[in-house]
Amino acid sequence: MTQERASAVLVLEDGSRFEGYSVGAATEQVGEVCFNTSMTGYQEIMSDPSYAGQIVTMTYPHIGNVGINPEDMESSRPWIRGFVIKESARLASNWRSRESLGDFLTRHEIPAIAGLDTRVLVAHLRERGAQRGVLSTLDFAQESLLAKARAWPGLAGMDLTGEVGCTTAYPWSEGLQAWKPAVWRGPQPLSPPQRKGNQGPFRVAVLDFGVKQQILRHLVHAGCALTVLPGHTPAADILAMACDGVFLSNGPGDPEAVQHGIRTIEALLDGGVPLFGICLGHQMLSLAMGATTEKMKFGHRGGNHPVLDLRSKRVEVTAQNHGFMVRRESLPAEVEVTHESLFDGTVEGIAHRYLPVFSVQYHPEASPGPHDAQSHFQRFVQMMEENAL
Repeated sequence: MTQERASAVLVLEDGSRFEGYSVGAATEQVGEVCFNTSMTGYQEIMSDPSYAGQIVTMTYPHIGNVGINPEDMESSRPWIRGFVIKESARLASNWRSRESLGDFLTRHEIPAIAGLDTRVLVAHLRERGAQRGVLSTLDFAQESLLAKARAWPGLAGMDLTGEVGCTTAYPWSEGLQAWKPAVWRGPQPLSPPQRKGNQGPFRVAVLDFGVKQQILRHLVHAGCALTVLPGHTPAADILAMACDGVFLSNGPGDPEAVQHGIRTIEALLDGGVPLFGICLGHQMLSLAMGATTEKMKFGHRGGNHPVLDLRSKRVEVTAQNHGFMVRRESLPAEVEVTHESLFDGTVEGIAHRYLPVFSVQYHPEASPGPHDAQSHFQRFVQMMEENAL
């Protein structure tokens, strides 16, 4: 006898309604409904702090087949508001799995819906753009749900970095995982680069606006000794640490709303310290140098985005997650565009022409298959090495 499944419904701000069954918590959440085209990595996506405030739709139809394990978490908990999938695996089959997808979502009180045609939903979002929505297993009245979706203010103008970043400083020393040497095809362990005078590895302050743990592992792997700092840390305190460089992390929300971070970066630029930014860090660095940003129609989210390195003319297959972009025409003359998307020509990387400063919009630490972009961490170390001479 087939067990009856609890119902779930997703309603968008334009009135579109999608019905299915619940595979998560019995609750209700509002957020920005977006989609991700990755075929793998659903656990990393759910636990990436950059997804705070969002209800994520996976375009790959079958999700949950490898379960959940503690090693692949990108933070201490999942940050998505809700999860939308075509079909949930009924059996998790992986030797590292400790929990099913459904149990994981239920434990963290995150609603999820399955059984709907995600192709129709994604086509709608591509046509109309990312929308405010409400995902519920409790309320099924159309007018009530529509009012809730429209009442949510949306991500534009929203600073969520204080919700996802750390509140106290801490050291980080864990490098890339060593439990899978037989299949690992990424960078091999490096000898820590030495600063001038052979004084140990490069000291890096990480400004945490919602940093992914894999980024920290790659920085350690490249030869950095890390201190992770809250995003609200004043620039004077950072400069007083006399670090060799500062990393500007990824994070959620609207970059223009994170005014405290932009002011800090402006002061760090004046201090001449080497800077490397990823995603939100890239956007905030651009804003600090005088550029502007804008919200994209439906953003870039997935593990298969081609990016052209304008210097080497090489194409990198990258992982991405952003709903805002830097306006190319707003960048000052002293800032060079180094990378651009081959999907739509948007800015994917910048570098200052005279200062030791660069950033990328995509996620070089992510490995959806290729490891094309991971050289940026070595580039940061080389920049600090040259700056110390």
